[in-house]
Amino acid sequence: MNASLRVRPHAPDADGTVLAVTPASAGWDHVGFRVVKLDDGQSYSGGEPGREACLVLVAGSADIIAGDSRFDGLGGRASPFEDRAPGAVYVPAGVAYTVTARGPVELAVCTAPGTGDGEVRVIDAARMSRETRGGGTNTRYVRNILPEGEPAQSLLVVEVITPGGHWSSYPPHKHDTATAGEETLLEETYYHRLQPPQGFAFQRVYTDDRSIDQAVAVEDGDVVMVPRGYHPVGAPHGYDLYYLNVMAGPERRWIFRNDPSHEWIVRKG
Repeated sequence: MNASLRVRPHAPDADGTVLAVTPASAGWDHVGFRVVKLDDGQSYSGGEPGREACLVLVAGSADIIAGDSRFDGLGGRASPFEDRAPGAVYVPAGVAYTVTARGPVELAVCTAPGTGDGEVRVIDAARMSRETRGGGTNTRYVRNILPEGEPAQSLLVVEVITPGGHWSSYPPHKHDTATAGEETLLEETYYHRLQPPQGFAFQRVYTDDRSIDQAVAVEDGDVVMVPRGYHPVGAPHGYDLYYLNVMAGPERRWIFRNDPSHEWIVRKG
């Protein structure tokens, strides 16, 4: 696979979109991802037949109408690096929604296949479980926005803070085969933000046979697509890294397999 897995942001379209990944553009079947930037009072509307959505206010505050439900003043954190849960709303497939900004807003629209079952709901911050993974320079901080234990049909959504000088999604792991009880097949996008924003990070995506083997220099606002393969991330000293992950596949479970060459890192503890 020679096409670049890096997707760069651009100036806002008429609806505020600065970046979009669709199944067609990615060449896969499940994950869709869009970043929308709105000024105060601006609105973004969406909703697709056959695709559920998780609307994540990466930064800022907004009013969200979805179907017959209205939620005012969601979100509110100044940036994704603030130690505070994002505002988030789950929207079943086929339900129309509108997001109206209260001040500047950075909105992530995460989508995947769905039949329309389920209810529109705010994802309560108290239900976004938090965990610390790894140790030493492999420590990172995870907030599970829409994990497999919470209702949805395809989507899995999580955000991670990796401090400068640390590694994440490490040891390298993958989830690209349907092997019962051992691994699930999940496509994935990484939406990267950096603090300070002039920084950079690195992500490698590679398969066992190296049919994919890309080392991607990531800048603030980039997306890296992971169609298959291992996908570790490194944050250089001085630059904290945030990423928002969207995963989806035939089975809504996250079961991964570490690269056997690097499994010793886990065993060492």
